[in-house]
Amino acid sequence: MTKKIGNKHIAQHRGKQERQEIRRANIAREAVKQAAARAKYRNQVKNQPPMNLSAAAV
Repeated sequence: MTKKIGNKHIAQHRGKQERQEIRRANIAREAVKQAAARAKYRNQVKNQPPMNLSAAAV
């Protein structure tokens, strides 16, 4: 739940600029998560167990 000031939620008191900054930050954070997920599964063969990237290449 969001915090309240009297009868209104805090989000209702935010200005347009602040809301845009929060939205941009959320989009950027999500893009970082998606990039990490894509890198994790890139070039992975279907129906094969995931490769262990932390093991030393021998």
